[in-house]
Amino acid sequence: MAGPTTARRGEKKSARSGPPSSGKPEKSWKPGRSGKSGGSGAGGGADEPGKRGASGPSGGWSGLRARFRVPPRRSLIITSAGAVLLAGFGTWALYGSTWLRTEHVEVSGIGVLTADEVVRAAAVPMDTPLASMDKGAVAGRLRAKLPRIKSVAVMRSWPHTVSLKVTERQPELVIQTGGKFVEVDAEGTRFATVATAPKGVPLLEMAVRDSPGLRRFGADRLRRAAGTVVTALPKPLHQEVRTVEVRSFDAITLKLTGGRTVVWGSDERSTAKAKVLAAALKAARDARHFDVSVPTAPAVSGS
Repeated sequence: MAGPTTARRGEKKSARSGPPSSGKPEKSWKPGRSGKSGGSGAGGGADEPGKRGASGPSGGWSGLRARFRVPPRRSLIITSAGAVLLAGFGTWALYGSTWLRTEHVEVSGIGVLTADEVVRAAAVPMDTPLASMDKGAVAGRLRAKLPRIKSVAVMRSWPHTVSLKVTERQPELVIQTGGKFVEVDAEGTRFATVATAPKGVPLLEMAVRDSPGLRRFGADRLRRAAGTVVTALPKPLHQEVRTVEVRSFDAITLKLTGGRTVVWGSDERSTAKAKVLAAALKAARDARHFDVSVPTAPAVSGS
């Protein structure tokens, strides 16, 4: 009875504490080693750290990159083909499709002119590719048909609108002809005929019919000289000017309110002359004749 009982006790003890020690250190099993108890034989180096790159994760990606790598020449061809397709689509969208066509015209910056006048004069082609609009041609038509327009900015407002930003000429002088008035800007350009003279704009008298100055300088240059004079005047003084008389290039005379006259001379040094005249008018309020043709030596007379 003792034999079996002792054997069973030994089995229980072995189950708890492992196999009996033989006195020698027990060799532990390590993955990847060849042996009878390993799952892999001598050729099982696939699991060894030193050989992991051959078939492990990093080695797999390297293999895939090597297998699917596109040659540089083929890559260039693919890129070029994509660029050509993209450019072709862009060209079609701009010129061939109905997506980006002209449908509206917007006008801004106008004062005397109306939007309808500007739109009619611009004659922007409708239902045509917005990209093909000739901005220079539109601006040229506006300036030719509407001389009141000094400048115009023509812009594309995607996807369907043309914007016209207008700058109108401002009258600095008027020339009376018959019962009407021709407006003249600071550059001497005649740009419009109106039935009534604009308020506060001086009358320009061109007394140069037989003048040598007319033959030498021309009417446009003489009108421009008159415009230079009036634009140099400060606003309070400008409001007192009723007439600008031009007899020649260096014989310009201003007629002010109250029967006062000013000999101006040429349009040279107009800013300095305007300052001298403003001071003389304050200093000699009862004077009727002023000469600022030489601004460093002005003259005042009459009372």
